[in-house]
Amino acid sequence: MDRDKILLTPGPLTTTLRTKLAMLRDWGSWDADFNAVTARVRASLLEIIHGHESHVVVPLQGSGTFSVEAAVATLVPRDGHVLVMDNGAYCKRAARLTTLMGRRCTVLDFDEATQVDPLVLDQRLRSDPSITHVIMIHCETGAGVLNPLQGVADVCAAHGKGLIVDAMSSFGALEIDARKTRFDALIAASGKCLEGVPGMGFVFIRKAVIDGCAGQSQSLAMDLHDQYVYMEKTTQWRFTPPTHVVVALHEAIEQFEREGGQSARLARYTSNYQTLIAGMAKLGFKPFLDPAIQAPIIVTFHAPADSSYNFKTFYSAARSRGFILYPGKLTKIETFRVGCIGAIGPDEIEQAVHAMALALQDMGITSAAPA
Repeated sequence: MDRDKILLTPGPLTTTLRTKLAMLRDWGSWDADFNAVTARVRASLLEIIHGHESHVVVPLQGSGTFSVEAAVATLVPRDGHVLVMDNGAYCKRAARLTTLMGRRCTVLDFDEATQVDPLVLDQRLRSDPSITHVIMIHCETGAGVLNPLQGVADVCAAHGKGLIVDAMSSFGALEIDARKTRFDALIAASGKCLEGVPGMGFVFIRKAVIDGCAGQSQSLAMDLHDQYVYMEKTTQWRFTPPTHVVVALHEAIEQFEREGGQSARLARYTSNYQTLIAGMAKLGFKPFLDPAIQAPIIVTFHAPADSSYNFKTFYSAARSRGFILYPGKLTKIETFRVGCIGAIGPDEIEQAVHAMALALQDMGITSAAPA
């Protein structure tokens, strides 16, 4: 096969040739041309959430998880108390990193096949005034659940609590409007729905709280307040930036804007999702989630009940035909996941479904129906 394999994952994603080509040039990290690219990227990111009046955006080297950890360390005081709303694997990761950084952490559990509930959050905040911050994952890609951002934000605002949103897999595709949704921090990354390459995260921080974050982080490299102050003063990154990642993101954002921005990207991903669901249903596959709470980002499917099924074999057979699937993240039942995001459309999704049909044939499976 002479083309790159299609990545049906929640990131890294399939990128366009234009985005790849943007990385062929070397850049000086202190050079004025590169600093101008960084400035344009930051301005464009703020535009996506209509956040110029209310928020600043601080880029950070590393994967998205680096930025989640940096946001918690920067925004939460050493004596703060974080409540993590947990309905999946990435929520659990947020709770773990909060605890590892020495912040007090309480977990509010929900079933991984359900959304987190703002009413339950409201009750918990009423009963425990020591909580200072709430963490929620907007799209919990462990199962693919879309959590109710506006409802959670409204409860946090009513109680005067800081809200930290992991929007890693939603930013750029699902609507997030800082003019009507109040959050202290919102975190995303280059290699997700903006269709850049991995290697850079970014955190939107509310202007009203940024000054109060000085000195709260116990990390030098991951202190977002220090990174912000330095960037505002010098236009430069404090430490060696991922130059090729930044310029690729700049190119990806230009394509995002030409496509029509967030609403157009959501429309394409929704079409991918609908094509995937229809095609997989014909093979007998059953989605794990109720469609009412499913984000059009990544879909979890039950494994076939057929005793011949083995995920590694299935994965390898699909891979040999040009498509990279993703293993399941659920702990109690066997599943796998198929992403709907990246520089792909319904045609690629149809091809992927066909590849999975052929993979089942290879394994002698006539129906992918679950147990």
